[in-house]
Parts: sequence; C-alpha cells; structure tokens
Amino acid sequence: MDVPLAAPQGSLTERLAGAMRQRIASRALLPGAKLPSIRALAASAQVSKSTVVEVYDRLAAEGVIHSRRGSGFYVAGHLPPLSVADVGPRLDRAVDPFWVSRQSLEAGEGALKPGCGWLPPSWLPEDILRRAMRALARADEGALVDYGTPLGLPALRQLLSRRLAERGVEAAPDQIMLTESGTQAIDLLCRMLIEPGDVVLVDDPCYFNFHALLRAHRARIVGIPFTPSGPDMDAFAEALAQHRPRLYVTNSGVHNPTGATLAPAVAHRLLRLAEQHDLVIVEDDIFADFEDEPAPRLAALDGLERVIQIGSFSKTLSASVRCGYVAIRRDWLERLLDLRIATAFSAPRLSTELVSRALQDGSYRRHVTALRERLHRARQRTAARLAAIGIRPWIEPRAGMFLWCRLPDGVDAADLARTALGQGVVLAPGNVFSLSQTAGQHMRINVAQCADPRIFEVLKQAMREAA
Repeated sequence: MDVPLAAPQGSLTERLAGAMRQRIASRALLPGAKLPSIRALAASAQVSKSTVVEVYDRLAAEGVIHSRRGSGFYVAGHLPPLSVADVGPRLDRAVDPFWVSRQSLEAGEGALKPGCGWLPPSWLPEDILRRAMRALARADEGALVDYGTPLGLPALRQLLSRRLAERGVEAAPDQIMLTESGTQAIDLLCRMLIEPGDVVLVDDPCYFNFHALLRAHRARIVGIPFTPSGPDMDAFAEALAQHRPRLYVTNSGVHNPTGATLAPAVAHRLLRLAEQHDLVIVEDDIFADFEDEPAPRLAALDGLERVIQIGSFSKTLSASVRCGYVAIRRDWLERLLDLRIATAFSAPRLSTELVSRALQDGSYRRHVTALRERLHRARQRTAARLAAIGIRPWIEPRAGMFLWCRLPDGVDAADLARTALGQGVVLAPGNVFSLSQTAGQHMRINVAQCADPRIFEVLKQAMREAA
C-alpha cells in the first residue's frame, strides 16, 4: 500500500501519521483492515523502520489503530466521524473552499469581503422583510408554531410555479418541494440519485461547495472545462463515454464563479447527449433574479424530464431566512418526499410563510429591478478599478455579482489571498473552484463587496509582495 506523505510540514513522523489518519478518516481504510507491516510501510513510504514504529505507536495511543500480538496492526473498529475536509486530496488545505467560507462567515464587521458569495446587508430589502414579519406576527398560531407539510406552503409553491413559468419552466405546484436552502436541495437529491462511487460531472471551475457536498456523498467527481458559452462539449461527450456518470450539477443561468451564460446551441447538444447516456442534470438557478433577460434554462428545454431545477432566495432576499425549492418530475418527487420526512420531517413553516408574504406584492420585483441596475454599475466600476492594477476579467458578464479575473503573470492567487487576509481582506482564489487545480492565476471578485477603495490598495500591495 502506497501512503503518500501529507503536506510538507512537520517531521517525517508527523507527516506519515497525518497521511495514515487521512486514509482512515476518508474510509480508504475501513474498520478491521490490516495495515502494512513495519518493514513494508517503511519501504513504500521511504522512511526508516523506527519512524513507522513511532507512527504506529502514536495512532494506537489515539485509538485509531490497534495491534494484535503476532499478527500486526489493524484499523480500529470505531472510526472517528467523517471529516469532509479529509475526503479527497488536500492540495492546499490552507486556502481551500472551507477556508474561504469560514473566513467570509467569521470575519468581523471591519473586514472587507470581495471573496464572499453574497450581497452586503445594505443591498437587501430589509423594509420588505419587516413588513412581512409584522404580517406574519398577526397570522394564526399555526404559522408560528406548527409543522409544515412535507411539500411545503401551498401559497409559496403556487407563486413559484408562476415565477418559473416566466422563465419557460413548466412546473405545477405539486411538482415543487420547498427546502431550507439550495444546499439542502442538492443534498437531498444526492441522497436520492447517487451511491458511493458513482461518477458526477461538474464544471471546472464551479461553485466550490458542489465539491464538498459530492465528496460528503462519496461520489467520484469529474470536472468539465467551462467556456464562455457553457461546458466544453467535446470534453463533456468524452466524459460521458469514458466514465458513465450518473449526474451533472451546474448553473446554466448566471454561472458561479465565471458569470457566463449558457448558449442555446450548447444547451441543445448537452440535452441530446444527456438523453443518449441516461444522465440526470441538477440545474442550480439560485441567481435567476439577477438577469434582465433569462438565458436558456435546461429545465425549460427539457420539460423537467431529466433536469431537476433548484433555487433559493438567499442571494436576493435574505441569507438569514432559509428557504429554497426543488422543481422535479412527479414520479421522482415521491421518493424525494420520503427522504425529506426521514431527514428533516417537514418543510420549514416559519421561513416559507415569511418569504411568501415578502413576495406577494410588487415590492420584491421593484427591489430586484433596482438591484440589477446597481450590479451593472458595480461590475463596470469594479472592472475599471481592477484593470488599473493589472487584473482583467475573463469575460464581461451580462448579469450577476461576480467577475472571474486573471491575475498578472507570476502572481499566485492563493499566495495573494494569504497576504490580503493579513490586511483584513478576504479573497476567493481560483483553485478553490477548480477540480483540476488549473485556476491558480484566477480570482473570483464580488463586485457588490468592492465599494471600499482600500480593497484595491490591498490587492495592489499584495500583488507586489506575491510576485
């Protein structure tokens, strides 16, 4: 058994022990599995036998492994809880998806966060939410304290059905299930559609939490290079033939992190290939309300036959009010409802009541209309400021809050992120979005979070230090 040493920090003993812990935590070595002999592990890891003895002693003291007299060492029967961070290669643990999320969520009020994935609180419609909360406080007691139904609030599902129809997606209210978030929606769909070891396709680059969720479900992830018009269709066709994937997870509206939109020709070819290879597609449409003119939707072209669409209101209404949805064909919905009851029992009643009230008059539509124009101005202003310091967007997005930018030659995005963090600026370097780790000179910039000119001064200084 080859055990590659962990990242090059610490002594040989610490690095080898860390590599063994990682293999055990990720279930590459299962309870009861026999470990290599001291001599065999020393030879494969190219360390001394005394180093292996110390590693095994440490792991045995921690309860991770145990010895059997005259037989050798074995993985202990009770493993520690699975750590998602330990699943898959730790290519750059210091600056990975969890690092970006934690730094963005835990940053103090004074921190600047052009690397986060949400709008500033001042951009969100607090007045709409306050009115909705006052109305909800006057509602009957069931809205405040009782369970919701498994499908979720009928009034909100009817409203979502009408909103989806505006984008060409025909989904009746009884084809829509409300969830606590878009993330929960993907989690439930993974539980329903894939088994450990199944291949799932993602865009490269893509939203980094797709990687984390799929690894948590023990999927084999294959990245498809992403172009300004959608996935590279030659690479997509090759991956279908070679890997026989079960699922493809993507954004087809406003793509995260690139801001690209799906071209009609690419969408049609993608769906033909999906039908030929019995591929299911999960279309994350969380940024739909950022668009003035909707890009092609796979769910609209497919009629929800093999495409499942999900969304939420965390980007345009409130990240605190957790509410998402799944639009899906009826026969699949029955299986999804069973999973919902098993894992969450019912739809979130309070948050869906609040969202339903917030969307019922014209205030929310006026809010998103103003938001689109504000984001348009922010994209132009931020792109000009970035260009002045040598950072260029990959494309000029038609909508959304993100610019996918290339750094000057010789500047590594992860190094830049570490340096900027010391100055109170949280960045999102490209490789956290890239399965192939080919985006080391790219950075996702949130234009809505770039009003403070200090960001560009920190970037300029950090690039000088990183170069």
